[in-house]
Amino acid sequence: MASTSGVTRRQFLAKAAGTAVGVVGIPHLVSSSALGQDGNTAASERITLGFIGCGKQGTYLLQSFLNARGAQVLAVCDVDKLKLERAKRISDEHYARRSGASYQGCGAAGEFRELLARADIDAVVIATPDHWHAIGVIEAARVGKDIYCEKPLSQTIAEARAMVNAVRRYNRVFQTGSMQRSDWHFRLGCELVRNGYIGDLQHITVGVGGPPADQPLPAETVPDYLDWDRWLGPALWRTYNSDLSPHISQDVFPNWRYHSEFGGGAMTDWGAHHFDIAQWAMGMDESGPVEIIPPDGKDYRVLTYKYASGVTMVRDNANGVLFSGTKGIVETNRGHLRTSPEELKDVQIKPDEIHLYESNNHYVDWLDAIRKRAKPVCDIETGCRSVTVCHLGNIAYKLQRPLRWDPEKEVFVGDDEANRLLSRSYRSPWQA
Repeated sequence: MASTSGVTRRQFLAKAAGTAVGVVGIPHLVSSSALGQDGNTAASERITLGFIGCGKQGTYLLQSFLNARGAQVLAVCDVDKLKLERAKRISDEHYARRSGASYQGCGAAGEFRELLARADIDAVVIATPDHWHAIGVIEAARVGKDIYCEKPLSQTIAEARAMVNAVRRYNRVFQTGSMQRSDWHFRLGCELVRNGYIGDLQHITVGVGGPPADQPLPAETVPDYLDWDRWLGPALWRTYNSDLSPHISQDVFPNWRYHSEFGGGAMTDWGAHHFDIAQWAMGMDESGPVEIIPPDGKDYRVLTYKYASGVTMVRDNANGVLFSGTKGIVETNRGHLRTSPEELKDVQIKPDEIHLYESNNHYVDWLDAIRKRAKPVCDIETGCRSVTVCHLGNIAYKLQRPLRWDPEKEVFVGDDEANRLLSRSYRSPWQA
């Protein structure tokens, strides 16, 4: 596989052969038979991967990509030594099991820039807490890596746009981890809406949780296996609590997402899935709402978004995403598609109608896009616009008043206070 600078993978490997990074510096290519689905991939055409963030979700992604055709994991990175060691062990044991020989070739680093410095790595998978996404993505793009980044894309709207700008500037192939776009239930549901099978779309109900709660946490002693200062990174300093970064043995999702320094609550967590599908069905992958109204106890019972088209969208009770039109409804969720009239779910979209991007595997879709130098199903602009919807809702909740939004300029209209919430301050020395 050729890079955008014309350097082949073999040339990369030759340059990297004497570079010591992490635990293992010399690249160790496994045999074709150890690569799983596509055992005939030539070494020069393999996509080599590095993983940044090896917690619960990072481990799930690691296992998924280890089984993806034509890819090889060369290195992992985490500030938690126990999670780092687990990720390295999973990778080494996978290739040893497939090749039938001992394998210790996965590098391990506690600093993400060590992994990014490896010329033998083509692309990176980022599964850190949300407050680290922007720095990791921008740095990876700058050094020429293609990128898969977990959802939600960013911690702020300004970060999301900066990430788009970096990916475009350095011509990177980027997949946002909003993997519902690779599920046929959502794709067909959106195609039914886009092609007018429920008439004119009028209203969307999105079933997601609310904003971060920011509950106080008592200080605890930092464990010796965790670099807490680096875990915090650009976020404001606070004392350690295991609720934010639990011990590996607990095997639970940590609660950092519900503290606004690190995440956006369920609004950005599940919102980056379900609001993303709503945007897809409306054809809003490069736009968004024009007004956001928080619950006021009077005219607006729930968070409400208004679009220039006249469509309204609310955060309320729904089994996933419920689209209501003048002639019917479509409700879609994971493994779920309900329509009225009922026969709509059996519709075959006609050749001359709108067909949305078809991906049946979010990870393979990204790898294929890298080979083609094309946009995957959930390109970074899509991730930017979808997470913006989530952040707009959180800002409306925070300010407790209606907001007007310009989706073209990506600013609030005539509202300096709201515009100050588009970005955040970074703790020195970090910057995006």
